[in-house]
Amino acid sequence: MAPEAPAALAGSALLEALPDMVVVADHHGHISYVNRAVSTLLGHDPDALLGQSLMVLMPERLRAGHGTGFARYAATGRGKLVGATTQLPALHAAGHEVVVDLTLSRMDALDGADSDGGLVVGLLRDASTTIRLERQFEVSRHLAAIQRVTAALTEAPDADAAFEQLLPTLCTELDWDAAAIWQPDDATGRLRHAGSWSAAGRPPPKLLTDARHITFGRGEGLPGLTWQRREPVVIADLQSDQRFLRGDVVRSDGLRTGLAFPVLHGDSLLAVCELFSRETREVPADLLAVLATAGRQIGQFLSRLHAESQVRALAETLQRSLLPPTLPSVPGVRLAARYRPGGAGLMVGGDTYDVVPLPDGRWLLLIADVCGKGAEAAAMTALTRHTARAAATAGSGARAVLTAVNAALLGEETPGPLRFVTACCVVLRPHEGGVSATLSIAGHPSPVLRSPEGTCTEIGSPGRPLGIDPEADYPELDIELPPGATLVLFTDGVTEARDDGGDQFDEDGLLAVLRDTRGQDVEATVRAVQAAVDRHLAGSRHERDDLAVLAVQC
Repeated sequence: MAPEAPAALAGSALLEALPDMVVVADHHGHISYVNRAVSTLLGHDPDALLGQSLMVLMPERLRAGHGTGFARYAATGRGKLVGATTQLPALHAAGHEVVVDLTLSRMDALDGADSDGGLVVGLLRDASTTIRLERQFEVSRHLAAIQRVTAALTEAPDADAAFEQLLPTLCTELDWDAAAIWQPDDATGRLRHAGSWSAAGRPPPKLLTDARHITFGRGEGLPGLTWQRREPVVIADLQSDQRFLRGDVVRSDGLRTGLAFPVLHGDSLLAVCELFSRETREVPADLLAVLATAGRQIGQFLSRLHAESQVRALAETLQRSLLPPTLPSVPGVRLAARYRPGGAGLMVGGDTYDVVPLPDGRWLLLIADVCGKGAEAAAMTALTRHTARAAATAGSGARAVLTAVNAALLGEETPGPLRFVTACCVVLRPHEGGVSATLSIAGHPSPVLRSPEGTCTEIGSPGRPLGIDPEADYPELDIELPPGATLVLFTDGVTEARDDGGDQFDEDGLLAVLRDTRGQDVEATVRAVQAAVDRHLAGSRHERDDLAVLAVQC
């Protein structure tokens, strides 16, 4: 015959209406009351449970510990679970486990009556919803951390800088104490140390300082295991796990848990990141999944940065080939130039300048601006420079040089939209009293002549750009540059530079700089022009164009 429920609970409509399971045990650990919610939570008939041991609700592995603990509680009235809420597994009638939040209280604490100090009441609540929410929160926290890592990497100018930022950002965002990064060495076929990080205010662990002298093969140590498996690997206790080959070092450092994940691009391993904690910590499967995905995303990002670095290096090399490496020494004059590419620097710009000695003692000065960027613009720039050099060396004047370039561009068949070139060509003839110059302009901004007194004048007429009209003519203008005069040639990257409001630097801005630098040498003049344009562009949303300035001073 089933025992009767305690008087305080018998027939309680309130307890029967509760959605949470309530179970009461006597001082022998037998169930004396259980409400109907047990059917929903654990699938049992409440009447069939009366008189049975509480162990019927527990997984087998927990029963021995429960018996000892309950006996101690019955004897002393004290138990570490009483008065607290604990998350643990309960056994469903169908045989599977259900995670519940268990809150235990003494029976006399429930109703104020003396129940021989042995009765205990337990409240059981399904914890699956809480666990799901906590897991979702943890996953969201991990994802947000990885997004912050990715955001930090996007600010890196190249792959090397991104690697330097990767470890401190990862550790800070995910709350680890130290980290190392390993990269494959093509020469040895092993992983070599590529960088370390440790928390601020603490000396770097010996593990990290020794890492510079260690390499790992595939399958060796935590980095090698991660390389071999191509997935995150956790070693919960670094000090005792034989897979971690540096146990003596981590014992002296006080490190406990290690985690490593691969940085992959396709099938290629770019790096292995190791994270270390001074506390023994559980690494949830959700974090491993996030890191596995993050490793591939970071790998794709780093590969793109590396590719961009290579493209940038090629672009810079090509750009340098389209500019004179140094300016020559011209008798009787001083030269200075500035060049700055526009945009993101990944494409070759179209601005160029050149200074070429001619056989009869004259000098050719050329500044040009090719429409567009990239390989086609570079090809047109090279064609412009080489044609101008050839024509000038053959004895042609400024007009003939531009006419020759125009013909060469028109004869060049290129796919895509029409491309044209603007240019200003100046032929200098130094003499005892100064310099005579002949200039010709093809659709280019007019150069500015600054007199020794500081008066600035735009000279020449623009004409038509090169590469458009086979009948175009480029009239010449003869000028004299007395001692102290400065002739400034420039591209529209100077005058058309736009601030954030869209206002251009304009010819007025250039003339103001040239007047302000009156009496200064030619190097100071071109430096001041670039600095003024850069100030005008500071904070602008508008993309900057290539800038070239070439100046000659008598």
